[in-house]
Order: sequence, then structure tokens, then C-alpha cells
Amino acid sequence: MTGVPASAAGGTGRRPAPGAKLGAAAVDQASLWNIANILTMIRLVLVPGFVFLLLAEGGYDPAWRAWAWAAFAVAMITDIFDGHLARTYNLVTDFGKIADPIADKAIMGSAMICLSWLGDLPWWVTGVILGRELGITLLRFWVIRYGVIPASRGGKLKTLAQGTAVGMYVLALTGPLATLRFWMMALAVVLTVVTGLDYIRQAVVLRRTGLAAEAAAR
Repeated sequence: MTGVPASAAGGTGRRPAPGAKLGAAAVDQASLWNIANILTMIRLVLVPGFVFLLLAEGGYDPAWRAWAWAAFAVAMITDIFDGHLARTYNLVTDFGKIADPIADKAIMGSAMICLSWLGDLPWWVTGVILGRELGITLLRFWVIRYGVIPASRGGKLKTLAQGTAVGMYVLALTGPLATLRFWMMALAVVLTVVTGLDYIRQAVVLRRTGLAAEAAAR
């Protein structure tokens, strides 16, 4: 008998082994290196490589543009799988929550800015799409204390349309395919605006509901 209650010693009557906290921290740190986070990091690493490939030889060489498209396609594929794996196998981490949207916006933003700089894509299109993405991100932070705005089907369709359209612009397309990519980008812009307005509506409703609940609780 030591005279020390079991609860005071962690509920087992024994003192924690030296380094136990360090061991737990090591496990938590190791959990960051899961497949979902690795795919996200690959997408981040691809960004500078993609920009180099897109702008190589002045940005108008079809072969370099094809390699740039391949890098962009890999980035889009990892975007699909990392979130799915994180949710399916409970691999969601704080790092992933922060890094995943950064990686998404980095690859899409760099592609659109480069394409506009090369003269392939009007600057106003880049401004509308990137402005919407930044605005919605800020909007989510504005209402985060009241809840989370879930990704809608329209938002997922918007992402698909944007990725397809930008990928087609990365390729040096001519003729009917060049016309098709114009209309695909037009669809992406429409979906970007419509879903953006819907997110604003949801944010306003969520904030009003939260404020009303706070007032009722006083």
C-alpha cells in the first residue's frame, strides 16, 4: 500500500512509465504520414513543377504543354483520392484540413494565372473564379462559430467543370476542341457564380440561425 489513491495515479495504481507522453506524441506525429496526407503533399510539390512545364519554351510548345497537362491531371486525381481515403479510413488530420484546400487552390490558381499571363485565358475569367474561391474561404471562417457549410453537389460539379476546362486550356488544342474548351470554361464560370451565390445564402441563414440560438440561450 502506498497511500495514494488509484485515481491519482491514472486509475491503475501505477505511475506512468517514463517517456509515455513522448511515445504518445510520436504516434500522433506519425499519424500525419498517412496516404491521404502524402497525396496532398504530392499535389503541393507538383505546383512548381507544373508551372515550369507550362511556361517552358515560352509557354507555347505543344510537347511541354502536354507534360504540363499530365502534371495537372495527376494533381486533380490526387485531389479526388486524398479526401476519399481520409474520410473512408478515418485519416482526417488537422494538417490535411489545412493543406488540402491550399493544395487545391495552389494548383488551380497557378494554372489560371499562367494561362492568363500567356494570353490563352481572359484575366476576368481568372479573376471571377479565383475571387469566388477566396471569398467563399473567407465566408466559411466568418460563420465557422455557427457551423460548417457543407460541400454541395453544385460545388462538386463546379470543381469538375473547372478542372476539365482548365485542363483543356493547358493543352494546345485547335479546331473543334478549342471551341469545346471555350464552352466548358463558360459552364465552369456560370457554375462558379451560381454556387458562390448559394454559399452566400447558406452562410447568411446559418449566421442568423446561430445568432437567434445565442439570443434564446441568454
